[in-house]
Amino acid sequence: MQRKYIRTHFLNKHRYLLIGVLCLFGICLLSAQDKKTKTATSKNKVVATDKQQAPAAGKQKTRVDLLYADEAQADKLSRPDVQILVGSVRLKHDSMYMFCDSALIFEKINSVEAFGNVRMEQGDTLFIYGDYLYYDGMSQLAILRENVRMINRKTELTTDSLNYDRLYNLGYYFEGGTLTDEENVLTSEWGEYSPTTKLAVFNHDVKLVNPKFVLTSDTLKYSTETKVATILGPSDIVSEQNHIYSERGVYNTITEQAELLDRSILTNEGKKLTGDSLFYDRKLGYGEAFDNVQMNDTVNRNMLTGDYCFYNELTGNAVATQRAMAVDYSQGDSLFMHADTLRLITYHLNTDSMYREMRAYHKVRAYRTDVQAVCDSLVYNSKDSCMTMYTDPILWHGEQQLLGEEIKVYMNDSTIDWAHIIRQALTVEKMDSIHYNQVSGKEMKAFFIDGDMRRVEVNGNVLVVYYPVEEKDSSLIMMNYSEGGLLKMYLKDRKMERGVFVGKTTGTAYPLDQIPAEKSKLPSFVWFDYIRPKNKEDIFEWRGKKAGEVLKKSDRKPVVSPRNMHIKRNKK
Repeated sequence: MQRKYIRTHFLNKHRYLLIGVLCLFGICLLSAQDKKTKTATSKNKVVATDKQQAPAAGKQKTRVDLLYADEAQADKLSRPDVQILVGSVRLKHDSMYMFCDSALIFEKINSVEAFGNVRMEQGDTLFIYGDYLYYDGMSQLAILRENVRMINRKTELTTDSLNYDRLYNLGYYFEGGTLTDEENVLTSEWGEYSPTTKLAVFNHDVKLVNPKFVLTSDTLKYSTETKVATILGPSDIVSEQNHIYSERGVYNTITEQAELLDRSILTNEGKKLTGDSLFYDRKLGYGEAFDNVQMNDTVNRNMLTGDYCFYNELTGNAVATQRAMAVDYSQGDSLFMHADTLRLITYHLNTDSMYREMRAYHKVRAYRTDVQAVCDSLVYNSKDSCMTMYTDPILWHGEQQLLGEEIKVYMNDSTIDWAHIIRQALTVEKMDSIHYNQVSGKEMKAFFIDGDMRRVEVNGNVLVVYYPVEEKDSSLIMMNYSEGGLLKMYLKDRKMERGVFVGKTTGTAYPLDQIPAEKSKLPSFVWFDYIRPKNKEDIFEWRGKKAGEVLKKSDRKPVVSPRNMHIKRNKK
């Protein structure tokens, strides 16, 4: 009995000792998971020592470390790899600090799940807030949900679902978010932001709101540092003054300058400027377009085209060059006009007395099915609806050719009302390959009805060569040569029907086989049919006059064209 008691006592003694050693070993294991973490049992708090915070020399720290918690719990039986932290939790992974109300540390996978008042801090520039965080210490990916805010200096990104990749320093959302900086507010369904590069990318229902405009897009790239928006998809920029459409380009929201590609469009009060590339300065109010340019005025129904166009919305001025063409489509039949340079000048903009001047120079060529014209320079003034042609002007209407030193054409609702040919006026009508009706004088006035020339008045030293025709077969009867002071001619179907002299006149009728050679052609006769534009494409082909075929000039003071006016101003 005594031996049995001693043996039993001995065994119990060693059992208690073994249990005590196991308990001590368990406590040491719990303590060792934080490398010498000391527990303050009086207040039930967990605090990391200074020695723990210092990583091993020459080795980067990769484990998520506990810095502080009011309370730590662990259930080694049911969840042996999980530590429960409650109250004022502070964690650290490399340079990133994490704060929350409570957390779970998953030791085997080196991850953290944080709840309530979550905050992440990296340096003094990046702060991320949210209600929930899952942080994977292996991939360094932070998943934040509910009331998430990423703040990088003066830039703030808000969303309910944010993933932040620390390896690439990139945050991205996919259920809607808003990015705000000092200048703009941007929203989209999906987006990403890099605190390192200060670049953000937005997709789906993108909207950039600025106090002066609103930009909507499908895809947009934006720099919070330069405030430059890079357009990567169909986009509209709308302000009180204008509307811009582009699918590719950049827009500086500070300088309000845009460089746009891929047939971008600038619209302002019915004027639409389109080109392969556009430059626009909103502050200075001007736009430039390059290559295949078209500036369309849908209000006045006219258009400028060329490979370069400039338009100032503050002054209403425009310039087109490099295959420049002006098109007036206000009537059923469009008028096409080409010159080296086309310039639009607006006077008294936004007033009741506003009017415009259209200037064309040099090598002007115009075509419409009923009227064609050629001259060196031209000015159209909307105040009196007058178009003035300078330097060797020629006007064709059907078989009629009119020319002089200067031609003024007065318009009525974009159709010709009447034309005034000043000095050395000459009109020629081709009858066949050798016979021409001709009238010359000091000046000539041609009157039009519904676009057709019906009456012509010729004044001063009038000379006439006229071939009457048979009504039945339109064959030539004879040739009348006449001289007088004032002639009135009447036309039908764009051909001369009859002429009436007013006042004293002399004339001679010649049979067709007895016409003197010197009488068949007037002294100023010229026939420029080879110069005449054949169609709207032909206006770009300049053809000069043949040697010796020039209009004899009068000895009066030369006409001052826009070109000469420009030279005189420069000389001053």
